[in-house]
Amino acid sequence: MLTTKQLKDIEALQKECEIHDNIQLKLNWDMLKSRSDNNYDFLVYDQDELIAFLGLYPFGTTVEVCGMVKPRERRKHHFSKQFTQAIAFAKLQGFHKILLNAPAGSEEAKAFLEANKAVYSFSEHQMKWEQKDLEEVTGFALRIAEQKDLSLRIQLNVESFGLDEKSALEIENRVDTEMDNSVYIIDVQEDSVGKIRVKVEDNEAWIYGFCMLPHFRGKGIGRKVLQYVVKKYSTLGNTVHLEVETENTHALKLYESIGFQIVHAQDYYTYK
Repeated sequence: MLTTKQLKDIEALQKECEIHDNIQLKLNWDMLKSRSDNNYDFLVYDQDELIAFLGLYPFGTTVEVCGMVKPRERRKHHFSKQFTQAIAFAKLQGFHKILLNAPAGSEEAKAFLEANKAVYSFSEHQMKWEQKDLEEVTGFALRIAEQKDLSLRIQLNVESFGLDEKSALEIENRVDTEMDNSVYIIDVQEDSVGKIRVKVEDNEAWIYGFCMLPHFRGKGIGRKVLQYVVKKYSTLGNTVHLEVETENTHALKLYESIGFQIVHAQDYYTYK
């Protein structure tokens, strides 16, 4: 596991890099804080100061890579060495896909990725809900997911996000071990038709894995569920956030109509 000091050092380095570069890094803190071992994290210290960090984040058969270097320590090959070690480890673990993550506004990251022959794959918007009156909604019920719902959760991941069953299972098992996570099943009358997950930390509620079975889409159920969840968690004093692929125009329009606004973007590149 990462030590308390290491976690604090990573957080401090992240803040320094974000301020210096005017970006937002995606370091998947829920995973960093719950590592079962430290093989997925690569840290470079100069005496007692963390000057470079790279993390591997497994999502089923895919692994995401994100890292950073202290501004004054750049162009000294710290990150290149970490990257070489991390990629070798990822390939040894047998991941089917390696995705490199970089803030959309980071020219340095883009230059590094292009130099390493990474191929642009897709982008995600990070969105934040701005205060807006939301109507009271009915016609569905939310309940905490139970063990009996695991097969439905896997099916939803496969049909909605294009995952294979192994990745879908690994993701749901990991989600169930994380702190401050609530996975809800969406019921309409006698049918279980979708799911939505909310993770709350430091008064930020993040919505993940929101999806419906194909034949229940386009009926207004998703809009109602989203309004209900946003209203519930904002009333509890949280800001509400989510991520959506930039090319998912239907979902993007839905989120914007409810009051979400784009605040950051992340680019993903495929590495072979």
